[in-house]
Amino acid sequence: MITNIGVVAFTIEQIRDLMDKVTNVRNMSVIAHVDHGKSTLTDSLVQKAGIISAAKAGEARFTDTRKDEQERGITIKSTAISLYAAMEEDDVKEIKQKTVGNSFLINLIDSPGHVDFSSEVTAALRVTDGALVVVDCIEGVCVQTETVLRQSLGERIKPVVVINKIDRALLELQVTKEDLYQSFSRTIESVNVIISTYVDPVLGDCQVYPYHGTVAFASGLHGWAFTVRQFATRYSKKFGVDRQKMMERLWGDSYFNPKTKKWTNKDKDADGKTLERAFNMFVLDPIFRLFNAIMNFKKAEIPTLLEKLEINLKGDEKELEGKALLKVVMRKFLPAAEALLEMIVIHLPSPVTAQAYRAETLYEGPADDSSCQSIKNCDPKGDLMVYISKMVPTSDKGRFYAFGRVFSGTVKSGQKVRIQGPNYQVGKKEDLFIKAVQRTVLMMGRFVEPIDDCPAGNIVGLVGIDQFLLKSGTITNNESSHNMKVMKFSVSPVVEVAVEVKNANDLPKLVEGLKRLSKSDPCVLTYMSESGEHIVAGSGELHLEICLSDLQNDHAGIPLKISSPVVSYRETVEGESSMVALSKSPNKHNRIYVKAQALDEEVSVDIENGTVNPRDDFKARARILADKHGWDVTDARKIWCFGPDGNGPNLVVDQTKAVQYLNEIKDSVVAAFQWATKEGPIFGENLRSVRVNILDVTMHADAIHRGGGQIIPTMRRVTYAAMLLAEPAIQEPVFLCEIQCPENAIGGIYSVLNKKRGQVISEEQRPGTPLFTIKAYLPVNESFGFTGDLRQATGGQAFPQMIFDHWAVLGGDPTDPTSKPGAIVKGKRERAGMKPEVPGYQEYYDKL
Repeated sequence: MITNIGVVAFTIEQIRDLMDKVTNVRNMSVIAHVDHGKSTLTDSLVQKAGIISAAKAGEARFTDTRKDEQERGITIKSTAISLYAAMEEDDVKEIKQKTVGNSFLINLIDSPGHVDFSSEVTAALRVTDGALVVVDCIEGVCVQTETVLRQSLGERIKPVVVINKIDRALLELQVTKEDLYQSFSRTIESVNVIISTYVDPVLGDCQVYPYHGTVAFASGLHGWAFTVRQFATRYSKKFGVDRQKMMERLWGDSYFNPKTKKWTNKDKDADGKTLERAFNMFVLDPIFRLFNAIMNFKKAEIPTLLEKLEINLKGDEKELEGKALLKVVMRKFLPAAEALLEMIVIHLPSPVTAQAYRAETLYEGPADDSSCQSIKNCDPKGDLMVYISKMVPTSDKGRFYAFGRVFSGTVKSGQKVRIQGPNYQVGKKEDLFIKAVQRTVLMMGRFVEPIDDCPAGNIVGLVGIDQFLLKSGTITNNESSHNMKVMKFSVSPVVEVAVEVKNANDLPKLVEGLKRLSKSDPCVLTYMSESGEHIVAGSGELHLEICLSDLQNDHAGIPLKISSPVVSYRETVEGESSMVALSKSPNKHNRIYVKAQALDEEVSVDIENGTVNPRDDFKARARILADKHGWDVTDARKIWCFGPDGNGPNLVVDQTKAVQYLNEIKDSVVAAFQWATKEGPIFGENLRSVRVNILDVTMHADAIHRGGGQIIPTMRRVTYAAMLLAEPAIQEPVFLCEIQCPENAIGGIYSVLNKKRGQVISEEQRPGTPLFTIKAYLPVNESFGFTGDLRQATGGQAFPQMIFDHWAVLGGDPTDPTSKPGAIVKGKRERAGMKPEVPGYQEYYDKL
């Protein structure tokens, strides 16, 4: 096959030149379920760029830069690398967006597939415009495939699909051509269903089809891949037909009659003989023949086949046989990098195209201000706007590269910039630093290359600003620039452990280590509990294990004692306060009357997803609450605040009538509510789904007697009293667990799930394979050791993927120590050094 894409070993100067031609840049992430072959596929591209040798591609996993990634065989951190590609004139003509010349710069981020690390995927997606979605042709679309696709469409990122591991279908399952076609077709259909469900109308039609060239078929391990377009190019020359027409014929119900030399869409000819589908005949047949001849050692057939397909073997290669020969031949026949690069360059948007429709979802401020316009136009001379999505540890201990993307302007070494953290608000001074960028670097897998500056539309690493940002933030040079929107993670840190030092002198090292750890991972949470313990929270067992090993070996570098994992709960109410709660201020001159009630789960979920947002215009927000959730419009317009942290799923609603000086105490009420929702009355956990209605307030006429000192403790106490009067309950986090296994392992899975309060929601067989997929809800509290138990019960045949799904009320009364929630509350209160029994409402309630 004639190769049409030349990728040369390139220099940093060439890359820097291409950065200025933003129309020829492609920023893309590789996303998929765990073990579907992202890093292995990425190897083919890295090899094509001359960074690793062809012999190693597929086994090197070049983008797995950490030792534990290589040992475990999974990606833990996302890794960026820049590749240079030169395309043929013929291909460049097909690109539907503005392009200059035929050299392209591809900034690729290989991301992890394990659910516990989906925060890394979110960080990768934010700085890219296109996604290469990898799907295993045997396992099909799994839970994480759906999660990452949903995230990418939410960020307005365009997907193209690679169906990987075809070698397994051919060698292990020994499928027929028609079965393989049907299996491809089903997989593409499942992907398109997800895309049409979550797609943003602004993106237009994002569905993927082989005859559009947006689906590739690959074997990452063996290093070969093809698209229907490549075969159409070959046959269009042979038949003298237009390539576009040929592409449409090579997929779907299209048949070629060799007798009459005519195309038809019926699968039988005039004599009633069955015709072969064009895809099977023209695309799969040569591949099947090669596999058959080489794997069955048909020495006589091989040379004729190779000659027909124009594959030339060199000296040593002629001696190979079996799988080794198959790899070499398939790589020469259909090199993976070509199919993938062609799809990436032709079908994924350049920053210029993408930022035009992504700007409004990326920028927090108004759409007409100068910064938003600069982002929209991807203007290298406009306001500087860089979004830092994560911190990458450097070889220098304790220092990080701030990794992000320049959305507009040009960032230079030595330039003075405004570093705005996630809590920064225009015009205020908090969470803002004005400092110089020491150096700008290009991220190349495990290496970095220094560059002088980096223009809009490119991905960059910055040195010297890691001290001023925790995890992510915005860098700009314009005082009136708002922040870029904070990323929404699909996982939340619900599993926590307490860490202690073995040697008391090492405490400062632990504190410093925890700071570094929370910088290095977008989703890990480190804090100090009331009882003085250092807590590390992660999104699952594996995530915690990796974080703790990093903490012990790198960030703190000292031996640690680690407690067994605990789960974070939420406090909530199930009814409405049985009477109005009242508290008086310490000086007895102010009274607050409130009632608490449960917030609908749908409203809480909408707040957590950002559909109902504290920063939105209050009228627009009220409209959503009234139309979608049936709220009273007056109530919906009078939401005073969300809590905790100003954006959680708890609300204060002002239902008072004609109260004097009410606005003067609003700030104090808000501060008290943030405090109350952060540490609830039952066992000091965050509140969730609680709505507090302020019914009336009596205040002292003199402002000096109604300050924060009087109002804050009063509001906090009355919130607690109202909650304890409204059937308090606790919510526990629940994982959605997806398990793939052969039929004989199903019994073992059910028995383990039953022991762990699991609840099966679906069980179905994946068509065309012997595998079953079981989906179940599993409380996080029961998930410790679940993977091990499952392996034991099924002889290692079942592999679970667990992702945080929702909060569920734990049945029973938390104030009764004999009930299940009561026992959890008692245990937590004792650990935190509180009194063992939950206080009654009288403790916070004042009688008239």
